[in-house]
Amino acid sequence: MENSNETSSGFILLGLSDVPYLQVICFIVFLIMYMVTLSGNTLLITVVRINVKLHTPMYFFLSNLSMIDVCFSSTIVPKILTNTLSKDRSISRVGCAFQMYFHLALGATECVLLAVMAYDRFAAICRPLHYQTIINRKMCICLASTSWGVGFGNAIIHVPLTFQLPFCKSHHVNHFFCEMPPFFRLSCKDTRPNEIAMNIAAQIIVLCAFFLTLISYINIISSVFKIRSSQGRDKAFSTCASHLTVVSLYYGTIIFMYLKPRSAYSPEIDKTVSILYTAVTPMLNPIIYSMRNKDVKDTIRIKLFRQSNH
Repeated sequence: MENSNETSSGFILLGLSDVPYLQVICFIVFLIMYMVTLSGNTLLITVVRINVKLHTPMYFFLSNLSMIDVCFSSTIVPKILTNTLSKDRSISRVGCAFQMYFHLALGATECVLLAVMAYDRFAAICRPLHYQTIINRKMCICLASTSWGVGFGNAIIHVPLTFQLPFCKSHHVNHFFCEMPPFFRLSCKDTRPNEIAMNIAAQIIVLCAFFLTLISYINIISSVFKIRSSQGRDKAFSTCASHLTVVSLYYGTIIFMYLKPRSAYSPEIDKTVSILYTAVTPMLNPIIYSMRNKDVKDTIRIKLFRQSNH
């Protein structure tokens, strides 16, 4: 049995695969996704900043989402890239705690912010006459601050609770980054109190945010049915469908990871699910939410490309 002194200096992340050609494929795929995530989200933040027409509540929240996605992806993917091709897959205890903290904080912040964005769209589509009153500047700052506060407040509770556990079974983590569920398997202490605390937090944050998002979109879709123009109705349905797809992918994977029963633990399935919400959704968000918007495309074409040509 390995004692706690052996793990005090750090852990070994087993990663995604030990097969050399699969490691190369994983490296290339993650590198491409990371580059698309950084460029897409940075481009959106820049476009919103330089185009006054996009200084609206919706794009204020989208800029926050892009900032979260850049940080969220940067917390996980660079370490995956390093470990995939490196023989040394170790991570220090402090480094692991920081990675777990920011992953958990940013993940929860995104959950709440997606619900806020759905509410913003509900107010804009279902309450158009009162939209400016409901979603004013003060309310935007309040809702965004609440999202960040809930996320970082949640993480500051769970990470210390996790690292108070004695990791005496092993210091080899069967995962590609420091996430709570795999760490519970390393402890020789009963981790049920930690798992109960994690489940309660997930139910409060993730399920509440998911149902608020769902209710908002149900109201939006019912309003869309009242649109007389078939072209306008199709466009609205297309937008709602794409938003719901990416939202469902994000919430669904997080609910699976943090609310599944203890008996359903499977390292390989967990790794696949984690890839979806740590690397795939941050890449898709700017494309799904804004790149089809005419004002965004015009700003990219006219302001950014013309400046680069001159």
